[in-house]
Amino acid sequence: MLHAVRLVVACLSLFVGASYAATNAAPDAGAFDGQSVAVHEQAFVVLGIQGRPIVRVLTTDGQCPDLDVDGKLLSTILRAAPAVEPLRETGSAPVNSKPSVFSVRTCELSLPRHSETASLHGQMLPLPPKIINRIVVIGDTGCRIKGRYAQDCNDPQRYPFARIASLAAQWHPDIVVHVGDYLYRENACPAGNAGCAGSPWGYGSDSWQADFFQPARVLLNAVPWVMVRGNHESCARAGQGWWRFLDPHPLRKKQDCNLAANDKIGDFADAYAVPLGQHDQFIVLDTSDAINKPLPADDFRAQAYARMYRQMLVLDKQVAHNFILNHQPILGVAAEEDATSTVLAPGNQALQSVFKRENPRLFPDNVDALFSGHVHIWEALDFRNAYPAQFITGFSGTDEDMAPMPAKLPAHFTPYAGAIPDDFSSWIGGFGYMTMERSGSQRWDIGIWNVNGDKVNTCHLDGKRVWCDKNRLTGALGK
Repeated sequence: MLHAVRLVVACLSLFVGASYAATNAAPDAGAFDGQSVAVHEQAFVVLGIQGRPIVRVLTTDGQCPDLDVDGKLLSTILRAAPAVEPLRETGSAPVNSKPSVFSVRTCELSLPRHSETASLHGQMLPLPPKIINRIVVIGDTGCRIKGRYAQDCNDPQRYPFARIASLAAQWHPDIVVHVGDYLYRENACPAGNAGCAGSPWGYGSDSWQADFFQPARVLLNAVPWVMVRGNHESCARAGQGWWRFLDPHPLRKKQDCNLAANDKIGDFADAYAVPLGQHDQFIVLDTSDAINKPLPADDFRAQAYARMYRQMLVLDKQVAHNFILNHQPILGVAAEEDATSTVLAPGNQALQSVFKRENPRLFPDNVDALFSGHVHIWEALDFRNAYPAQFITGFSGTDEDMAPMPAKLPAHFTPYAGAIPDDFSSWIGGFGYMTMERSGSQRWDIGIWNVNGDKVNTCHLDGKRVWCDKNRLTGALGK
C-alpha cells in the first residue's frame, strides 16, 4: 500500500512541475474551483517569535532553494521532506480517513534581523514595516466536507475565500492575521454531489493546496502573515500539515502529529509575541485542543494551558498594550438553536477554567482585546468593567452559523461571571473580512467588509473599549 502511494507521490511531482506556468498565473479572485492544486514552488512569509520574518517555501524540487536577502544568497533549510504518513487515529472513522500524502518539500529561513529585502528567483517577498498600522483579520477559511455534509466548494459564491483574499490584498495591509481553521475538506465529497465533485480530501498537501494555499495565494504573495492554530489543526485533524507548513516554531521530534501517541506534545506550542511597533503587540496562544467544558487542574490540557498562560504573563510585560490571538473565543458569545428556541452560549469553558485559577479576572490589566474565530460569524463585544474587548472573525469562507443573534444581549447574560457586556455587535449569514487601521496611540478604526468589497459596519477600538455603528447585521450584504 505504501509503495503504491509513494509511486503516486512521484508521479504527482512530475505533473506538478509541468503545471507550474499554468498554476502561477494571476488568479481570477472569484473563479477558483477548488480543484487546481498543483504547485511547483510557492513562497510566503510567516511572522514568528518577536515578529521575526520566516520565509517558507513549498517546492517539488529535490532540494531547498537559495534566497536573495539584501543582495546576498542565503540557503533555506529543510523543515519537512515529501512523505507518505501512515493512517493515524483521526476525528473520522478509518473508512473515511486515509494516509496523508505530502508531495511537497517544505523549506524555511528565519531572516536575519533588520533584513530589508528578500526574494526568490526574482520574486520579491513581503516583509513587515517597523510600525504596523494596517491589519487584515480573517478566520475559518476552509470549505467544509465532513461526513454527509458538503459545502459547495466549486462555487465561488458559496465558498468565497479566494475572492476575500484578493479583496483583502487590495486594501494593502501591513500584515494579515488568520485566527485559525484552515482545512475543512476532511472526508470525500459525497457521490453525486456536483458542488464539491473532484475535490481533494484528507489531510495531505493536495487538500492544503485546495483549501488554503491556492485560494489565499494573492494575499500570501502580498503580505506577511500571523498564523493562529485552530481546532481543525489539532493533531487528530490537520495537525501534520500545520506543523509542516504554518507553525512558526522549530519542528521538533515528536511534535509533528504523525503518531497519535505523541499528541500530548504535538497539540501544544509556546506562546509568542509579534510587536506592532507602538507600545503594542499581539500575543499568540495555541489553544487547538481546548474543548468547551471546564478542565480539572490535573488534566494534561489544563497543565499545558497553565504553562502557556504563565508564558503570556512574561510576554505581556514587554509593552503597555496587548492583543491576544487564539482560536476559541474566551469572552465571546455564540448562539445555539434547539427545537424550540435559541440559547446564548458563553465563552470557552476549558480556557476560562484554567485562566481563572491563574487570575480570577482571566487576563492582566494590560490586555486590551482578544481576537478569535471558531464561531462562524463576525462579532464585537465590549465590557463596562475593564475586561478586554472580544472580536470574532470566523466568517471568511466556511459555511456560516445561522442561529439568530439578539441586537442587545439580555441583562442577565455574561460570557464569563463578572464580565458585564456593554456594547455588542454581530453579523450572521455573511462572508467577509475585518480591517484594523491605527488612528491614535491606543485607537484603531475597525472595518467590516463583505465579498463585494463594501464596508458593512464600522467600529472603533480605544484601549479596551469597542463600539460599532450597527448592532446587528444579517444576510450576505449585511443589510
